[in-house]
Amino acid sequence: MDVDVSDGQRADLLDNLERIGDRLREERTNAGISQRELARRLGLSASMISQVESGLSKPSVGTLYAIVTELNVSLDRVIRGDDYDDSDRPVASADEESPLVRPEDRQWIDLESGVRWEELTATSEDGVDFLHATYEVGGSSTPDESLMRHHGREYGYVMSGTLGIQIGFHEYELTPGHSIAFDSTRPHRLFNKGDVPVHAIWFVVGRESGNAAPV
Repeated sequence: MDVDVSDGQRADLLDNLERIGDRLREERTNAGISQRELARRLGLSASMISQVESGLSKPSVGTLYAIVTELNVSLDRVIRGDDYDDSDRPVASADEESPLVRPEDRQWIDLESGVRWEELTATSEDGVDFLHATYEVGGSSTPDESLMRHHGREYGYVMSGTLGIQIGFHEYELTPGHSIAFDSTRPHRLFNKGDVPVHAIWFVVGRESGNAAPV
């Protein structure tokens, strides 16, 4: 899907993809796994892993979850990085960082097929992904006819738009005010079913307890 962006937005996106690719490459190298071996484990091509690590390609939701889980690294680490600087955040006291996250302070990642994740926590949360998810028109978590699965449990609440969710052989339609919870080990796919962007609040709990893979 083509989305019009300014030169500044395009530069920020490329820089963000390169940083994320660098972090994934660093974690893979630290784990002592080659690109070819990681690709084999995940059922992907080595060229896909190379393109993601070099910032030339955006991973899908399923691919990113598969990579970070196989490498046993948190999604938060990939998005924020070790050099994440939160010194400009307001502090509650001299000794305590503020738990507040302003919209302009959110860490984000743009994924393949028109999906954006924005972190809603001020600091890293072990075992929990707390996200503002945006699915642009035509956006989806995985390509058509493919599903993903991973350890954990998901909780979602739709604020705007129409979100389709396929879980196994069943399909559900969520409109504003609808919520859902399901076991992430069940093959699933999320996609925008309407003609306006979908905005949703999403929790994934316990994802790091095992491997993930597109199916």
